[in-house]
Amino acid sequence: MKSEHADSMVGSVSAAPLLLLHGGGPGVDALSNWRNVWGPLTDRFTCVAPDLLGFGARIPHDGLPRGPRAWSRARAHQLLELIDEQGLDRVHLVGNSAAGGAAALALMELAPGRIGRAVLMGGAGTGPQPHTVPFYDEPTRASMRRTLARLVADEREHPRLLDELAELRWRQALAPGAEQAFRAMFAPGQDGERPIDVTATTTPVLALHGELDRVSPVEVSERLVHGLPNGRLKVVAGAGHWIHVDRPQQFRIEVEEFLST
Repeated sequence: MKSEHADSMVGSVSAAPLLLLHGGGPGVDALSNWRNVWGPLTDRFTCVAPDLLGFGARIPHDGLPRGPRAWSRARAHQLLELIDEQGLDRVHLVGNSAAGGAAALALMELAPGRIGRAVLMGGAGTGPQPHTVPFYDEPTRASMRRTLARLVADEREHPRLLDELAELRWRQALAPGAEQAFRAMFAPGQDGERPIDVTATTTPVLALHGELDRVSPVEVSERLVHGLPNGRLKVVAGAGHWIHVDRPQQFRIEVEEFLST
């Protein structure tokens, strides 16, 4: 699998390229987030999987946004710039959780005419914020392993994957500037940063939510879809927050069928 830190495109030609927007846990990057489903998706779509602002190769060291709304809008501008640089007219989106999902919502608000369809995972960051900043109060390998274990329905089904990702993401979470950027994502928001009005989002949206999600309950996606004029919800049986890890084949089918409609 090719690293997408350079924001290059890989895969078969389809009607609209697919932007894969990773989640927002400590130490994440595009490469590690999508490794389970990268091959099947690139067989069907031209995929672009960038590191979002604040993660991987895109960690700023000054001028940090403050609060989740400011970060989501900053990432939307990052993505629109990427779309323009790649010469893409319209794209589909798959947005994972509080980073990728929230960035997808912000991009649909910023440039609705550039988005064909969108798949939003795990509530897209529209639920309550965590009471404490994950991982960084105890920045150990064991803490990272526990953090990642909560993202799947049953960690006993993925011991090797979780061990590998815990080691990788522990190292990446300790990269220069990573903690400062991550903490800024949970800081009190900037003055005047309004929430995204999902009721004005006309893009067709499929919300995917794991039945056994321990991070964000299904009710978060239910509320999101209730507000979307053109949204529908699919609850994936037996899956946790990481639907693409717990149920990769069903995830691929749901994405392919929805984006091919």
